[in-house]
Amino acid sequence: MVKPAGPDCNMKCTYCFYLKKSNFFSQTKTHRMSKNILKKVVQQVMAHGESPVSFGWQGGEPTLMGIDFFKKAVEFQQKFGHNQVVGNGLQTNGILIDREWARFLAQYKFLVGLSLDGPKHIHNKYRRMKGGKDSWSMVVDRAKLLLNSGVAVNALTVVNNYSVHFPEEIYEFHKSLGLNYMQFIPCVEPDPVNPGQAARFSVDPAMFARFLVKLFDLWMDDADDNGFTTSVRYFDSVFYCYLGLPAPDCTLQENCGSYVVVEHNGDVFCCDFYVADKWKLGNVLQGDLGKMLNSPLQEKFGKQKAALAKTCRECQWLKYCRGGCTKDRLSKENENPGSNYLCLSYRVFFEHAHPRMTGLVKKFLLKGGI
Repeated sequence: MVKPAGPDCNMKCTYCFYLKKSNFFSQTKTHRMSKNILKKVVQQVMAHGESPVSFGWQGGEPTLMGIDFFKKAVEFQQKFGHNQVVGNGLQTNGILIDREWARFLAQYKFLVGLSLDGPKHIHNKYRRMKGGKDSWSMVVDRAKLLLNSGVAVNALTVVNNYSVHFPEEIYEFHKSLGLNYMQFIPCVEPDPVNPGQAARFSVDPAMFARFLVKLFDLWMDDADDNGFTTSVRYFDSVFYCYLGLPAPDCTLQENCGSYVVVEHNGDVFCCDFYVADKWKLGNVLQGDLGKMLNSPLQEKFGKQKAALAKTCRECQWLKYCRGGCTKDRLSKENENPGSNYLCLSYRVFFEHAHPRMTGLVKKFLLKGGI
């Protein structure tokens, strides 16, 4: 994962966890990755990577770098590659996307994750421009432009204390735009005054349980004899778990730490939720990404996920849930230190989904695929 513009963004979403990282990188007001650092990152990744090789470009807002930066990134991938298939994922709020961007993204088959929380009243609740202006109409226009240009687009939707009340409305809205690939990200951020408690805009666990259950039923009801007509990343990943396969979603894996984050200045961290001195692995200008990925510190970071609360270790859903994301363990708020803030959500979801998931596995095995 590469953050070429660091925490900089042209929006000011209320629930954004990364904007405050500007304080961590306070040496400069503006954060931009140099051509030299970009070259080092791509060169090292291509040297260590097999095929396929994946780059995730995130932020902040990565399109602040301008399109020429990404043209140079592709040029470096081609220069330093050795017959590898390269996948590029761009997570963006879409504001700066124009026809030139759309043509470029389509040409090089970038997978675009577009931040869109749903219909207007939901999206504009927290996703606003720096001056407070609504952003919904601009993002919807960019979604249509990308789709009409043949770009593969996923809708990235943050489920917060407001949007959690509208699972069906959000799901149907995305479908109506042609965004049939969806990712729903539960908002769990610590309160700035009481870090052991969740911030006011965080999703409520009981409400998120209802959200997941309703969304799952909508997803299942949309399936036909030829398979699923929509993709919900969390449910897809859960299905992998039911098949006994490694889940694509890192929150469902026993350990984490399978990727590293490279910031604009070349600093490398264990995860973008843990950009802090404690979890700094080094810098690409002085060190090697492969060694950092396999370093004792990265291994230590990855294993902390498996250090679960007693309730998790004894839970019947452990082999599917794996305790959720480590960042969501707001231990002071829970009766069991180390348990996930969303534990209730996942227990309710798996109790509801288990019969139909096991049925899907049988269908998959009988037909050789869905």
